[in-house]
Amino acid sequence: MRDLLRLPKANLHVHLEDAIRPRTVAEIAASHGVRLAPGTAITDSASFFAAHNVVRNCLLTFADFCRVAVEYCADEAVQGTRYAEVSFTAAAHGERLGDMAMPLRAVLEGLAQGRADHGLQTRLVLDHSRRRPVERAWATLRLAESYASEGVVAVGLSGDEAYPGDPFAAVFRAARAAGLHVVHHAGEAAGPASIRQAITAGCAERLGHGIRVLDDDELVAEVSGLGIPLEVCPHSNVLLGLVPSLAEHPLPRLIDAGLLVTVNTDIPAMTGAGLAEEYRQLRDTFGYSDADIADVARAGVRASFAPADVKAQLLSQIGAWLAQRS
Repeated sequence: MRDLLRLPKANLHVHLEDAIRPRTVAEIAASHGVRLAPGTAITDSASFFAAHNVVRNCLLTFADFCRVAVEYCADEAVQGTRYAEVSFTAAAHGERLGDMAMPLRAVLEGLAQGRADHGLQTRLVLDHSRRRPVERAWATLRLAESYASEGVVAVGLSGDEAYPGDPFAAVFRAARAAGLHVVHHAGEAAGPASIRQAITAGCAERLGHGIRVLDDDELVAEVSGLGIPLEVCPHSNVLLGLVPSLAEHPLPRLIDAGLLVTVNTDIPAMTGAGLAEEYRQLRDTFGYSDADIADVARAGVRASFAPADVKAQLLSQIGAWLAQRS
């Protein structure tokens, strides 16, 4: 069995705010005189959002945002990740702090430093909560357009899928017209209707999670036929109570159905699972061979918004990993 830490991987669905080291959260909070309440167990979406907000509200300065971006790169590189598309709620932080561009500029600087220090190539996805106003979604798009040349590659909806995506449709039509990519969380907690909305009016090119596509055979055929990738995050789905256990996760059924499945971490600071651990479950839980695992890694690269030369390099490196003796 080959070393999964050495397998070149792409992480396409990971939230920066939910990848921060717990020690870093404590140190940043202490530096601002913020008292952290004792942590509570995360068992569902409500407890997750509460924990997420605690972390988010500790981030106050340029140095805070820059630090967490640099450390993210260090932690991801240890996992064998070579390329990542990192989600960040830039407009929400900018609005909260009264400086719309500062958090994004700081994160971009941190990611650039992380690439120099650790060799991790990154792009940013600016996400917007479905629960928040359409006006903030437009602000997210303006930020993405302003910083597209510096590494912002996409925008999309996140958050509670019970809130409809249709009010934001014009924003994402404008994003596509501006040359930005669009990715939405859909089909995680909500059913096939959320996926249909995302890939039609929502203009989505990839689906964050998307596991509920299996509830509708016609939708499976449609998503497969369109070649729309799924950003599957097994440990997160289990932690949030959306899937009973890793052994019962639908990932193998998604692949068997002909869907383009990528494996990602989503909220690694909360699940405790980095990308190599997510891949390890392909072997330990689902019995996948190294050739099968390499195919999943290739899917992540092909589904990414990386430049063609970066994709070619990563695909070559995955082939070299598989060619080596175990």
